[in-house]
Amino acid sequence: MQHFFDFLKTSVKSWFRGNAYYWIWMCFLGILITSGAVAYWEQLTKGLIVTNMRDQVSWGFYIGQFTFLVGVAAAAVMLVIPAYIYNWKPIKEVVLLGEMLAISAIVMCFLFVTVDIGRPDRVLHLLPFVGSPNFPYSLLAWDVLVLNLYFVLNVVIVVYLLYCAYRGKHYNKKILAPLVLASIPAALAIHTVTAFLYNGVSARPFWNASILAPRFIASAFCSGPAVLLILFQVLRKTNKLKIQDAALTKVAELMAYTMFLNLFLLGAEVFKEFYSNTEHLIHTKVLFSSLFAKTGVHYFMWPAIVADFVAFLIFLVPKTRNNLAMMNIGCLLIFFGVYTEKGMGLVIPGFTPDTLGEIYLYAPSLAEYRISSGVFSVGFLVFTLLVKTAIPLLNQPGTEAEH
Repeated sequence: MQHFFDFLKTSVKSWFRGNAYYWIWMCFLGILITSGAVAYWEQLTKGLIVTNMRDQVSWGFYIGQFTFLVGVAAAAVMLVIPAYIYNWKPIKEVVLLGEMLAISAIVMCFLFVTVDIGRPDRVLHLLPFVGSPNFPYSLLAWDVLVLNLYFVLNVVIVVYLLYCAYRGKHYNKKILAPLVLASIPAALAIHTVTAFLYNGVSARPFWNASILAPRFIASAFCSGPAVLLILFQVLRKTNKLKIQDAALTKVAELMAYTMFLNLFLLGAEVFKEFYSNTEHLIHTKVLFSSLFAKTGVHYFMWPAIVADFVAFLIFLVPKTRNNLAMMNIGCLLIFFGVYTEKGMGLVIPGFTPDTLGEIYLYAPSLAEYRISSGVFSVGFLVFTLLVKTAIPLLNQPGTEAEH
């Protein structure tokens, strides 16, 4: 235990050492977190009226961010499978960073759900013995279960690997293998249950599609790796981490396949809606046209689809996929496309019109933007501190990156 406490003490000390760029970044995050905290205090005291959510649109910007970030968290499995199942060394050297991003994304997920509730004390209703989670009948209880399970698995894996690096020892496969294998179905479960939360709302026909879960998973395996590829290149330049180009291009290749699946499933759903031409088509028309006094979603959805398709072509062709500049363009296009598709492009059409046929034109308020930027800043802070802990250990002489 003394070694472990020394490891924790060394990790905390590393957070307070850095160059000018590091402290500028930390101050920037601190300003956004402070702004978000002030806006959240106003929301707590005045209520959700400070947001633009109303009875007609009861889910908005917060839940859109939550849905996207669950996909980012699940994307760590894209690195885990080739690294630990197929033992491919170039991926194995960066999988730890993917698990750190998963931890940060889940922290943001928890915070977005908290700020969306309005009263954080209502979280107590989801706790066993304290509240009434109504498990196993409540999908929300399942979501809490799988998110916490996946969070704990990633924390244990990351802490164990870093502790082994701190001790200068190789990890024990008998300890790590069960944790890694358990994280794979857990990653799929968190986004599947999130899709079921939408899919199970029978009063919202726009979400009642059986392919919503595979669409969520396919898009997650595009957006999460897009974030990782950018972060890998930033860390490679700023901290001299040994990240091979082979690892980047292999992840990009896998993204091409998952983006094809995402576009195919989206096209299948659009065909079903327009060809059947039922009264429920109205929600899809809100997504793709200026129906109902210009909800504005279509202004972002059409560019998002184009961005996804162009990114698919970039990652499909080896020549462009292996070019780092083109790869980065593809990552940015995927981020924009999936962020739009799984955020406001999913939430707003589902509520427009509402179950009574009312039209409410929702747009996030300034408070929602400030709180959301604060939540994202907390996530970036968590990731920064985790990386700050890991880099000295992974770069120390005689220590392999896979430790």
